[in-house]
Amino acid sequence: MVTDPGLRHWRDPVTDIGHLADVAGRVRASVETVIDGKGEAITTALVVLLSEGHLLIEDVPGVGKTMLAKALARSIDARVRRIQFTPDLLPGDVTGVSVYNQGTRDFEFRPGPVFANIVVGDEINRAEPKAQSALLECMEEHQVTVDGVTYRLESPFMVIATQNPVEMEGTRALPEAQRDRFTARISMGYPSPAAEMAMLDAHGNTSPLAGVSPVTDAAEIARLVTLVRTVHVSPEVRQYIVDLVGATRAHPDVALGASPRAALHLIRTARARAALDQRTFVLPDDVQEMAIPVLAHRLLAHPEILLSGEPATEVCGRILADILDRVPVARPGGARPLRHGR
Repeated sequence: MVTDPGLRHWRDPVTDIGHLADVAGRVRASVETVIDGKGEAITTALVVLLSEGHLLIEDVPGVGKTMLAKALARSIDARVRRIQFTPDLLPGDVTGVSVYNQGTRDFEFRPGPVFANIVVGDEINRAEPKAQSALLECMEEHQVTVDGVTYRLESPFMVIATQNPVEMEGTRALPEAQRDRFTARISMGYPSPAAEMAMLDAHGNTSPLAGVSPVTDAAEIARLVTLVRTVHVSPEVRQYIVDLVGATRAHPDVALGASPRAALHLIRTARARAALDQRTFVLPDDVQEMAIPVLAHRLLAHPEILLSGEPATEVCGRILADILDRVPVARPGGARPLRHGR
C-alpha cells in the first residue's frame, strides 16, 4: 500500500522510473536545442533538479552558463526568477522586505525573487558576502525569515547560480558555508568547433531561447522528486559513500574535507542518476559518476599544493580521482576496489 500522498499518482516502480526517464529525456532534448555538445553538464543539471538540490555553474564569460540555466528553467512550466548579483546588491533584494503600508498602517511583506521554483543567480560571486549569505537559509531549509517571520518556499525549489573564476576582476571566492549548500558544481568549457558552427547557423539571427517551450511543469517535477527518494540504496553502497567522504578528510593534500551534508547530497544525486538510467536501485557506478561534481567544490587543498598555479578546481578533481581509485566498495562476503569510470 502506498502511504505517501506524494506517490499516489504512481503505479509500480519500473513503470514509474520509465516515466521519469521519459520526462527527463524531453527536458534534455529541449535544453540541447540551445546548448549543443554539453550532454554531461545537462545530465548533471537534471540530476540536481531531481535530487531537489542546487547547481553552481563556473566558467569564463560567454560559454553558456546563464544560457544553460535559463534553458532548463524555460523547459519547465514553473515560476522562474533571475537575480543579477552586483556589488551593490542587498539581502532584501534577494529575500524581500517589509514595507510600511500607510493605508493599513502596518508593515506588509513584499516577496523577493527567491519566491519561485527556479531561481537563476547570475554571477553570484560579484556580490558582497552579506548579499550572498541571504541565500543560505533559502537553499538549506526552503524558507525565508524576514523581521522574525518565516515564509515557506514552494516545492520544487532550485537555485542555479553562475560564477566567473575567482581570478577574474571584480570577483570574490564564495564562503565555504555557501559552497557547501550547492549540491554540485559543473564547468561548461568551450564548445567544439562543430558545435560552435552549429550555434552560429542556428542562433546567429535570433535569441537561442526563442524556441524553447515547457515540456513539463512544476507539479510533475515535484512528483518525480518524491519518486527519486524511493530508489533503493544498499548498506554496502551507503558504506561506500561514507568511506569516500571520510577519505577526503584524511587525504594528505586536503586541508578541509567534505562535510556530512556532502554525503547526503551524494546519496541523493546517486539516486537520481540511477533513476535516469531507469533503475530502482543505486550502483557504486552512480556514486562514482557523481562524486567529482558533488564533492570537488567542497574541498580545500593545502596552500602549498596550489603553488604550481594549477586551478583549485582541477587540483580537487585530481585528488578525488585518486580517492576513487583507492577506496574499495564493500561487498557481501568481501571487498574489491572499483576504479573511477568503470
